[in-house]
Amino acid sequence: MLHEADISALWITLKLASLTTVILLTLGTPLALWLARTRCRAKVVVEAIVALPLVLPPTVLGFYLLIALGPNGPVGSLSIALGGRPLAFTFTGLVIGSVLYSLPFVVQPLQDAFTAISQQLLEVAATLRASPLDTFFSVIVPLARPGFLTATVLGFAHTVGEFGVVLMIGGNIPGRTQVLSIAIYDHVENLEYVQAHWLAGGLLLLSFLMLVSVYTFNRRITRTQ
Repeated sequence: MLHEADISALWITLKLASLTTVILLTLGTPLALWLARTRCRAKVVVEAIVALPLVLPPTVLGFYLLIALGPNGPVGSLSIALGGRPLAFTFTGLVIGSVLYSLPFVVQPLQDAFTAISQQLLEVAATLRASPLDTFFSVIVPLARPGFLTATVLGFAHTVGEFGVVLMIGGNIPGRTQVLSIAIYDHVENLEYVQAHWLAGGLLLLSFLMLVSVYTFNRRITRTQ
């Protein structure tokens, strides 16, 4: 059975994943749209920065974020100057790290979905005097629904499964920064395999169901097009 600390870790994990996904969709959508439409030479540099977490070891990203968010880092120092405290080993720090680490899992599916939209459809909308905002919500968003679903699920699931980055930035503080992946590690380290099975099995089932839902939805969309 789950302990009180496990339930707390579950709540922190779900809250972290939900907030991170909302932030990534808010910030990642215009970024992905720009990457899909721009011809700027700097595009390749921006794409490389976005994809960097895919190849960078989590501990490396976590280490530099820890330095930046700590009391002597630029972000931590700014937070102190504004009357706050360093963001390392806080939930806010976890959110910042999760947003950066899960960025490519949201931006890349959205970019692919936006790239697949015919330019002619956008030109037709422009000839009908649709504003860029109207075109986005009435043309781009409906056509990019599979991309939005994929980005949402991958961003959420990837945040739920984070370990290295959240451990470096947030440590392992029960009730504050301890997430499910770290709680599983603690149980295994203490030879508490029953509790580890409960948590790991739940994450495995959740990840499987989310992926099945994405593939099912995308297949239905493909058949109706």
